[in-house]
Amino acid sequence: MILLVVDTQKGCFDASLYAFDKVRKNIKQLITTARENNIEVVYVQHDDGPGTDLDRSTENYEIYEEFAPRDGERCFEKNVNSAFHPMTGLTEYLRSKDEKDIIAVGVSTDYCMDATIKSGFEKGFNIFVPSYTNSTYDNPYFDKETAYKYYNEFMWGTRYAKTITVDEAIQLLQGRYTPNKDTAS
Repeated sequence: MILLVVDTQKGCFDASLYAFDKVRKNIKQLITTARENNIEVVYVQHDDGPGTDLDRSTENYEIYEEFAPRDGERCFEKNVNSAFHPMTGLTEYLRSKDEKDIIAVGVSTDYCMDATIKSGFEKGFNIFVPSYTNSTYDNPYFDKETAYKYYNEFMWGTRYAKTITVDEAIQLLQGRYTPNKDTAS
């Protein structure tokens, strides 16, 4: 089991996200619980290149201060939506550790989280998505609440991941919860 924290960078994790305070609190709680239970926390950061809002040489690229990695915690970099794209090395890292179970949290629900969850599923990982641990912004086609609900309540749990509550995620990190595998990815 690992906790995968996707793109929670200062340049994209802010108060304009859907349910920001709840998502912030839940992610922080899961990171704390993972660390307390010796579950590895792995970070992924998005780099859009020089001169962009997510330029690796800017403060926006840094992980949101409340979630900041500790010394020794792994960080992978990407410039595509999926954390499992071959360029990141994440898939190989997890396979080298014989790790199949992943709790995924982060932003943006309809971009990098969706691509990461679907790609992880295709690579044979068991992905768990706790409620209100991912978020997004309004887009030209639907508002941020609709986007959140579409992916979390309709798309992911029916095919690509096991959607669980934050309490179930905490129990999973503590080794006190066994998900029903026939509904997981």
